[in-house]
Amino acid sequence: MISKDTLFSTKQTITCRGRLIDFSTPRLTGILNITPDSFYDGGRYPEEKNIVERATAILAEGGDIIDVGAYSSRPGAADIAPEEELNRLIKALKPVRKNFPDAVISVDTFRAGVAEYVAGEFGVDIINDISAGLMDKNMFRTVGRLGVPYVMMHMLGTPQNMQNNPKYHDVTRDIISFFSHRLAHAAEAGIRDIILDPGIGFGKTIGHNFILLRELSLFTMLGFPIMIGVSRKSLIYKTLGTIPENALNGTTVLNTLALQNGASILRVHDVREAREAVRLFTLYQNASE
Repeated sequence: MISKDTLFSTKQTITCRGRLIDFSTPRLTGILNITPDSFYDGGRYPEEKNIVERATAILAEGGDIIDVGAYSSRPGAADIAPEEELNRLIKALKPVRKNFPDAVISVDTFRAGVAEYVAGEFGVDIINDISAGLMDKNMFRTVGRLGVPYVMMHMLGTPQNMQNNPKYHDVTRDIISFFSHRLAHAAEAGIRDIILDPGIGFGKTIGHNFILLRELSLFTMLGFPIMIGVSRKSLIYKTLGTIPENALNGTTVLNTLALQNGASILRVHDVREAREAVRLFTLYQNASE
């Protein structure tokens, strides 16, 4: 949702399999990680039953999109082969699509071949790429051909090295410049529906992350919806001296600040609590006597 005071006009819809998703009210993406080593929920969904239960909960609690990830992108995570990533995704997408044929599903991958397979076999609606097309030179061309919406995230380096002393001249403006260049290439490849994610925690210090949240409204000048993922991340639990399991309250605080500063989509583990935050924020924004 855009602040009423913004000078910039942001695209308010994307098209998924012929359906419009409207961001005039903020939307929620619920996380379904099919990984053994993600920082918070790794290994929680080992069997089909657990996967379906998680997808059911995301939708029942008010999630608009189910984001399925099979490659852990936490700092220092092990690299896995495309075949392993795809096998994990197939294990999840088969039961999710069978049980929820109309659900909007995104897949978190930076590999063009994986993106093409899951879009063709399972009708995946959105490709969510942590590398903005830089880790696979075929990604933009593939997404453009598929005609699916694309989440373009900023990351400094790779998951294996992104937290090795990340530096910027001016973190917000550097990332805006990065997006400007990548958006031009995406347009050349025929990608029309784009969501921007500044990549909280991906090659940023805790200070960088808080600056990005504070200056998030500047990204609206790029004209695309903004997704923010702060859910239970280290900028919360390290700052508060706790652990991811105890970072829900901090997550809600930062989600609310992100909404205030222009976020259109929240990517979350805790969908019910995020839905409550969106509802209260929307009532606050639109309150009248």
